[in-house]
Amino acid sequence: MHKDLPNRPHCGQVTLVGAGPGDPELLTLKALKAIQAASVLLVDDLVNPEIVALAAPGARVVHVGKRGGCKSTPQHFIEKLMLTAALEGENVVRLKGGDPFLFGRGGEEVQHLQAMGVPVRVVNGITAGLAAISSLHVPLTHREAAHGVLFLTGHPAAGPHATNWALLAHTAQQERLTLVIYMGVSGVAHIQSGLLGGLPASTPVAIVQNASLPQQRQLLCSLGDMALELQQAGITSPAVIVVGEVLSLNPALALQLATQAPVAQRSGA
Repeated sequence: MHKDLPNRPHCGQVTLVGAGPGDPELLTLKALKAIQAASVLLVDDLVNPEIVALAAPGARVVHVGKRGGCKSTPQHFIEKLMLTAALEGENVVRLKGGDPFLFGRGGEEVQHLQAMGVPVRVVNGITAGLAAISSLHVPLTHREAAHGVLFLTGHPAAGPHATNWALLAHTAQQERLTLVIYMGVSGVAHIQSGLLGGLPASTPVAIVQNASLPQQRQLLCSLGDMALELQQAGITSPAVIVVGEVLSLNPALALQLATQAPVAQRSGA
């Protein structure tokens, strides 16, 4: 650890800021103040340009895109940029979509900065999973329909740390939990297969793309039809998959789901 760094008079600070799901009006006041005060902003690919435009005119904006399946800036290089700018006395904002501490690698960045003795703060943002289901007028939890919620990544590590989707499905069924899956579009068939090992095929699913933005799209289907419905709808990332009976609390969604024929029947298969 570089114990001498905090004593350097020119050492700046880093603030990890959650930009939320996209709608600029969903920024917290604390996030807005941090963005406006920044001299350097390191911006993720999913951050709405309208939010970046809130920065001070003289601020330096560096785009460090991080998108699954796309060319991304290496994490170690982003951490080096943050450290270098802070040691030059800059007020650095690391601007992330959603919340920095929910699948945003914010924990890794805080650990790195703290190990180097650089002051770091965290400003939370509204996560896409909450914005997605709220746009459907459905809660993540409910006293009768959902006793809890699991936030999951559809891009887990391989090998011994791979996600046991069947086990999660059994737990969700027994404990009445809502599943919110991020970055799951590319692996939707694998996720569906695993979840069907513990949840009924009739379990409601909502897939929401670009939550909170004018171009938001959503798909309602059953778990048994999820992969094929997603393919036919043409929904792509960024999208959030919500699985659970809590979706039936919205009468309009429940009616839509009840009147849907299986995909195979509707496609003439």
